[in-house]
Amino acid sequence: MTIEAPATRPAPRVRPSRSSRPQGQWAVDGREPLNDNERFKAADNGLNVRRRIEEVYAVAGFDAIPTEDLHGRFRWWGLYTQRRPGIDGGRTAQLEPHELEDRYFMLRVRIDGGAVTTDQLRTIAGISTEFARDTADISDRQNIQYHWIGIEDVPEIWRRLEAVGLSTTEACGDTPRVVLGSPLAGIAADEILDPTPVIEEIQRRFIGDPDLANLPRKFKSAVTGHPSLDVVHEINDLSLVGVVHPELGPGYDLWVGGGLSTAPRLAERLGAFVPPERAADVWHAVVRLYRDYGFRRLRAKARLKFLLAEWGPERFREVLELEYLDSPLPDGPAPAQPTGPGDHVGVHRQRDGRLYVGLAPTVGRVSGTRLAALADLAEAAGSRRVRFTPHQKVVVLDVRQNAVDALLEGSSALGLTATPSVFRRSTMACTGIEFCKLAIVETKATAARAVAELEDRLSDLEPLLERPISLHVNGCPNSCARIQVADIGLKGQIVTTDDGQQVPGFQVHLGGGLAGSGAGDGGGDGEAGLGRTVRGLKVTAEELVPYVERVVRRFAADRRPAETFATWAHRVDDEVLT
Repeated sequence: MTIEAPATRPAPRVRPSRSSRPQGQWAVDGREPLNDNERFKAADNGLNVRRRIEEVYAVAGFDAIPTEDLHGRFRWWGLYTQRRPGIDGGRTAQLEPHELEDRYFMLRVRIDGGAVTTDQLRTIAGISTEFARDTADISDRQNIQYHWIGIEDVPEIWRRLEAVGLSTTEACGDTPRVVLGSPLAGIAADEILDPTPVIEEIQRRFIGDPDLANLPRKFKSAVTGHPSLDVVHEINDLSLVGVVHPELGPGYDLWVGGGLSTAPRLAERLGAFVPPERAADVWHAVVRLYRDYGFRRLRAKARLKFLLAEWGPERFREVLELEYLDSPLPDGPAPAQPTGPGDHVGVHRQRDGRLYVGLAPTVGRVSGTRLAALADLAEAAGSRRVRFTPHQKVVVLDVRQNAVDALLEGSSALGLTATPSVFRRSTMACTGIEFCKLAIVETKATAARAVAELEDRLSDLEPLLERPISLHVNGCPNSCARIQVADIGLKGQIVTTDDGQQVPGFQVHLGGGLAGSGAGDGGGDGEAGLGRTVRGLKVTAEELVPYVERVVRRFAADRRPAETFATWAHRVDDEVLT
């Protein structure tokens, strides 16, 4: 189906794009598709592929799937073909998708706000063990990702997920992706306001709406009411961040235009205060503005951050209020500096006197077997609620005081710890070459090995480090592991050694951070910023651990009182960082 643009919108007063060429902005240039991606989306709404999956492809098999569905519309339901085993990273850019892909899929479970019940967790676990070879990774978008999914099993997986209130709807594709939410929503003693009603309203009203299912690119959003700023709000297309207006009380500060990948840009405040009762409508308005004015001609320039860069926040707010909202938004305050780490690892008290326990797996890798066991442990501790975090962690809510020790002991046996080392706590990794068709290097196992070795090599420094130093490992330039906002970010590429061999390696980014990241994403001093690169600084996968040890020891020896790694990395000369 073709999505029609709203007919009642007033014409823009000025041409939004500086370019003399049409940019594919529906509200300016019309809806004529300007590239192949736009053509297949215009030909048939991505949401419509579900019926073909259930009635045709799951019956006829993988070979019956045409390429525009397989490599396009399947994403609207959380499905990507995974990488065929045995294809090295040097061939990633040389091969076509059909040459790189296996006959199996990654399937992403959409979990808005990261919130699941223990019954839902068992369903997720059961699907993993029965259909996904026991794979289940916690992503930095609070999703669960499966691998080894066969097309014939997808309808049954959907049936089981939807029977417990979960789905894969718009988990991928040019759609409104999962809405991040504070893992402590509704239970934290210091919470400004509970974002749960806003997230639920967005999900109920707008997710799966065909009118929002053809965006220029993916749209990432987040809502938090917690003062730790725990949803990485600076790198989402839209974020609503809890604040207290001096006259209007608790509500949200509106941020737009963040995103990383190959052209990183931090979001900007619009200076607008969003009352809680208007939050879902404001979210809807920003999505529609992006749908109508986003640049569609070049896919690499289609994210909302490029529109914001051209318009600026003042123009963006003006168009939002005049064309998409019933009335203007009042001006409002900026969020206060974060009160603590946003990953919520450790044992902490809730407002009702019970406890929540934040647990760290190693680089987000778990399994269905572990998740099922965690559900049992949580219930034995009095909990029926679990939350995934934007930092590849998991939080068990509502734990009884007298059950904490048993929960900690049982979780530790599963590889989930509430007292991780500084590197186990703050190391993240994307999927990598094991399953991802875009990846150039291996990430999960590389990062896990690095954690284990750094725990040993730097054990003498750990008591001296005032906060964890984040290490993010990414398999390609697209920054799914947020390399530009880590203390030490590693971007996968093929590196030429001194003797001329080409081996897996990384370009190094240093000193990035987010205001609310705490132990999760570098920074931690209340200021967000992108990491720096040192010209020519690359390390092979084998050199990764010695390099990290070297640079951390230099930081420990050279830092000023209370100086963070990020501040130090931007202060020192290049040769100190090599």
